[in-house]
Amino acid sequence: MTQDSEDTVKQVEKTAIKQMRQWGIWLLRVSLGIVFFWFGLLKIFNVSPVQHMIEKTYTFTVERPEYIIFLGIIEVLIGLGLIFKVYLKTTLILLWLQIAGILLSVFFHPPLFFNGNPFFLTLEGEFVVKNLIILAASIVIGGYRSKPMERYV
Repeated sequence: MTQDSEDTVKQVEKTAIKQMRQWGIWLLRVSLGIVFFWFGLLKIFNVSPVQHMIEKTYTFTVERPEYIIFLGIIEVLIGLGLIFKVYLKTTLILLWLQIAGILLSVFFHPPLFFNGNPFFLTLEGEFVVKNLIILAASIVIGGYRSKPMERYV
């Protein structure tokens, strides 16, 4: 490789890294918002593919289907908060509470998530485990663009 071609590669890499830094958090926030908005709408319109999982884990939702609609509304609000970056701290707290509810479901009905061994996940188990990525993404979003609350003494 010649010096000119090495310089070109370094310049392309430098430009790519600059663009990733400039747009990465925005893309992460908006794409996560789209997912929450979309999944929330599925729950609101009673067409969510995870409704059976919610009903098996949180059995009271079978008798009170409005809970799933309420959950969908919360998810839509989380999605809008992320997409438009409004009330970001409140949005992230709602997101974390929602994720906590998903992660806790594993303890309420383990056979739904594991095939007899904690390393052998069912489809529902994979759904729950992937939420660790959503949790990590939300922490990155919150830590990158949020300012700490300041106390005025």
